[in-house]
Parts: sequence; C-alpha cells; structure tokens
Amino acid sequence: MPASTPSPAPPAPTSPADPDAEGTTDSAHPGTPAGSTSAENPVPRHDVDDTVGTTTGEPAGREAAGEAPGVPRGRGVAERLARLRTWRERYPRAARVVWWATTVLSVVLLHLALLLPVPLAGFEPGMLLRLPGEAVVVAAVLTALPRRPRVVVAALGGAGLAALTVVNLLDMGFGSYLGRGFNLVLDWELLEDARSYLADSLGGTTTALLTAGVLVLVVALFAGMAAAMVRVGTVLGRDAQKSTRVTLVAGTVWITCSVLTVQLAGQPLTVHRAAGALNAQTDRVRDTLRDEAAFGKEARADRFGNTPAAQLVPDLRGKDVVFTFIESYGRSAIEDPVMAPGVDRTLASSTAALEKAGYRAKSGWLTSATYGGSSWLGHSTTLSGLWIDNQQRYRTVMASDHLSLTKAFRKTGAWDTVGVMPGVQKGWPEQKYYGLDKVYNAFQLGYQGPKFSWSTMPDQYALEAYQRLVHGKQRDKPLMSEIILTSSHQPWAPIPKMVDWDELGDGSVFGPIEKAGRRAGDVIADTTASREEYGKSIQYSVTALTQWLERYGTDDTVLVFLGDHQPISRVSGTHASRDVPISIVAKDPKVLDRIADWGWTDGLRPAHGAPVWKMSAFRDRFLLAYGSTPHPSGG
Repeated sequence: MPASTPSPAPPAPTSPADPDAEGTTDSAHPGTPAGSTSAENPVPRHDVDDTVGTTTGEPAGREAAGEAPGVPRGRGVAERLARLRTWRERYPRAARVVWWATTVLSVVLLHLALLLPVPLAGFEPGMLLRLPGEAVVVAAVLTALPRRPRVVVAALGGAGLAALTVVNLLDMGFGSYLGRGFNLVLDWELLEDARSYLADSLGGTTTALLTAGVLVLVVALFAGMAAAMVRVGTVLGRDAQKSTRVTLVAGTVWITCSVLTVQLAGQPLTVHRAAGALNAQTDRVRDTLRDEAAFGKEARADRFGNTPAAQLVPDLRGKDVVFTFIESYGRSAIEDPVMAPGVDRTLASSTAALEKAGYRAKSGWLTSATYGGSSWLGHSTTLSGLWIDNQQRYRTVMASDHLSLTKAFRKTGAWDTVGVMPGVQKGWPEQKYYGLDKVYNAFQLGYQGPKFSWSTMPDQYALEAYQRLVHGKQRDKPLMSEIILTSSHQPWAPIPKMVDWDELGDGSVFGPIEKAGRRAGDVIADTTASREEYGKSIQYSVTALTQWLERYGTDDTVLVFLGDHQPISRVSGTHASRDVPISIVAKDPKVLDRIADWGWTDGLRPAHGAPVWKMSAFRDRFLLAYGSTPHPSGG
C-alpha cells in the first residue's frame, strides 16, 4: 500500500445486542447491531474501573449520573440513546430480560385488546385463549412496510386500537348494567350521570379519586397500546422473510380452524371480535342517525292529538288520579327465588290491608323500553305512548306537542296537575311536556333528614310531604299527580325503614336509621347482598305507598303504580325479561270494571301468565278504557 494512503481505521469495538435494531446479526440477539458506534461520529470507549466507579478521561460525576462517557451535554435523543447503549453494554443479561419482558407484554396487551368485547356475566378464562384474526392482518401489514412508515402506522394503529378498547369496555359495562350496548352518538352524557350516581353512593372524594384513576388509565392505555404496536412492528421487521413465513402459517391455521369450527374448552378457537365490534358500532351510529328522522315523523302522529278536551277521560271526572313510578320495580322482584318471597309477602299483606280499607286492585305486566337504568325513558314511554329507548328519542318527544297521558288531564281543564319528583335536583324543563302545573323537586319538600345513598329522601317522607303540600289541601278541582319514588334506586344501601306517620316531621327521624344501615360500598360489588337489599327496598317502597293510600285515600282516589324498569343484570340475571308490574287500585268498583276485559290479575301481584303489553301501549289503552275518543293528528 502506498505510504500516502491512510491506513484503515481499527474496527469499532463490539457491544451487547441492541434488540431494537434491524437487519444485523449478533450471537446473543440475532439481528442486532454488532457495534454501537459510528465511524462518522464515533463515541469513544474508556476503560472502566468497576471498583471505584470512574472512567479514564471523563469526570466521575457524569458517569455516576448515568451519562455516556464522551457524549457532549444537550444532545437530546442521541444522548439518551447513548446512555441506553452504555447500560446494555454493562448489563447485557438485564437488557435481555427487559427486551423479552416488554415484547411479551406488548403481545399480551394487543392480544387482549383484539379479544374485546367479552361478556362480563358468564365470562370464562378459555375466552382469552382464542386466536384473533385481526392479529394476522396486523402482522402482515407491519411486516410489509419499511421501517419509518411501519413506526408511524404502528403508532397510529395502536392509538386506534386503544380507542376501540375504551369503547368496547364501555360497551361491556352498558351491557352489564343497562342490557344494551354503548351508543357513540347518544351515551356520552350518561357518563356524567354515572359519576353523579357514584358521588351520591360512595362520596365525592372517593368518586374524584376514581375519576382521576380512570382518566390516568385511559391515557396510559393509549400510550401503552401505541408503544406495544411499535414494539411488535420492530420485532417483525428485524427479519422480514421469517416474519412473512410465520404470518402465512398463522393465517393458514386461522382460516383452517375457522372453516372447521375448531373449539377449545367449548369456545371457538378463532374469532374476529375487534372487526365485529367496529362494524357493530358503525351500524349503531348509522341506525341512530336514520332513526332520528323516522322517529320524528312517528312522534308527530298522535291518535289522540286532536281529541277535544270534553272527550278525554270523561269516565274519571271527579277522581283524584295518582300515577306513581317505583324505581327499579321489575318482574324479578316478584318471581326471582331470592327476592320474591319477601316481596310477595309484602304484596299479599298490602292487598289484604287495602281490601280491608275498601280498595280493590288489578295487576298486569308491561315490557319496559329500558333496563337497569335511564328511568326517564320508562316514564316517558308509559306516558307518551311512544317507544322511547334512547336519549335522542327522549329529546325529540320532550320538544314535541305529542299528547302525554298526564297532559291529557290538564287539557280537559277539569284537573289540577302536580308532580312530586324527589330525584330532581336541578331545572326540569320536561314539566311542560308532562303538563304539570306545579313540580316539587328534592329541595321543595321540606326534608331535613339524611340522604339514603342516591335517594334524596325516603319514599314515606316524600308521600307525607305530598299529602301535606298538595293532596290534603282543599281545592276546587280534583287532582292528577305524577310521583316518582326513589328509595329502591341502586345501590340499595342504606335502606330506610317505616316509622310512625305522625312522627315524620321534617325527616330528621331518619338520621339514626341511615347511620345504622349498610354502606353502599359493602353492597355495590356483592351480588348476593345486592339482590337481598334490592328486595328489601321494593318491600319498603310498596309498603310506604299502600300505607299512604290506606291512610289518606278517599272514595275518589285512583292509584296507578308501576315499575320503570328491571334492576341491573347483576341483580335480575343475565337473561331476565324487561317486564315490570303495573297495578290500578280504586275504591269505586266502576273504575276497575272499565278494565275488566284486560285480563289482569286481581290484587297487587300479577300472575305469571297475566297479559304482557309493551309499555308504549299503555297510554292509548288507558285513554280508551276511560272513555276517550280518538281524533288523530299529524298523519
């Protein structure tokens, strides 16, 4: 070699494997770089004295601080990468453990996300062993892309999968509590209702901590899912040919098992749940948007929209009519083997007590438009005669002129109309739709006692306040009332107890009862306790209402009471119907004679085989039974 030719530089020293690098070979980690320095911008190596923790030619302070020797300060990403490589050189075994751990965790996280949603009730561990078809597609895409596009696609795909995971988790929660899936268009505002419910049940501090925890988990989920997807993409890209072969084999196995319907522990081995969940949400959004226009037209058509005032409920003139909804009073309370014995005894004893006071009752079943919650959908469906099973329909009806059953009484001019709403704690514009002259909310009933979890006051007090403020006063017209009782609202702890009616006062008498009751936190996550306490709450509400009628009812009182929906599936069961009991009670025999052809059961407990109607059918049947003449409007 000529003297003027520079001699070749000595080879760079080798370093332990860099597991994230591609296209190289290393004995410890195949495919990792053989050295961590560059000929163009070398990072000098220095001898390390392990006994004293210093390096030759570099201050000990920087080495102790974890900085790479010879790397100038302020180099940002390059400096951090140098530190990482230095750490890998010094601790190759630990680096290998971390590499495998993060890779396995990434795969597990993505695998679980692709298996959602799964049912909370009836969940089996074998469901986590199934093979998601989407994983094969993801692997094929990431393998085929060059490095930089792959990182971008992986990060965006991971964020998208995180978003789908959040929606899937909400879908699972809604299915467990409300018996339906999460609606991307309509249900976001219900999350605030859920937070308020938790605040009332568990306290503001606990709820704030839970809310903060959920937000942190959501942020961590997005970051973790994006990082996991990038990690998997990096591993696949290290040896594209090998990854392609493995992906082809995996795809062949998935298709074969899918065609042959191979099962593992009674569950299909192959699934495509993520794609199915995405399609379901897309269909749900499309159907929601279509339903808005269709339901608007339906709401404008009203069988009694043009009925003259004189032809509305003429057979109830002179009667005080009370429509009462009992929170979560569902068919399960009467027929479930855990709750039914106590509730049925209460219904039987209440029926006997009412008969002794001169009242008779008939009872049947209605199928509610909601399940487990969203009580206002049940109220509005019953009183509007329209099937209102989502928030969009509810808003449409509340803004319409569609005749509600309660407004029909006001339209006649023959009744004063009033609402007693102990669960309402803010403005309630729905008052106009329901045609109520006056509404008493939670702050207008004079209650000074303690809250019972979500319920602002015991039902017995709310009924006594109704008697004191409204029903017991002299008036020129009979009264039509809508009352919403709340003591049977979840979490069913603590539950009020009946006290002497003359001792109710301002409600302070319930203080010791509330303190002695069970705490919501002891019941809310215990299925057996929830079912037992739910049954007790229904017994309390029915007892309070029927005792009020015995004590304050007159010859002209007509009581219609029903449940708004079944309790959540944790109490009613995963396959429970949406049926709720309904009863009409009156002292005047002519009132019940008008519904003799309905086939309802005598007494407060409807028979198992009693007729079942959709809740939306009640308004028209009631109006017709009591002499109303149809005059349609709106098409």
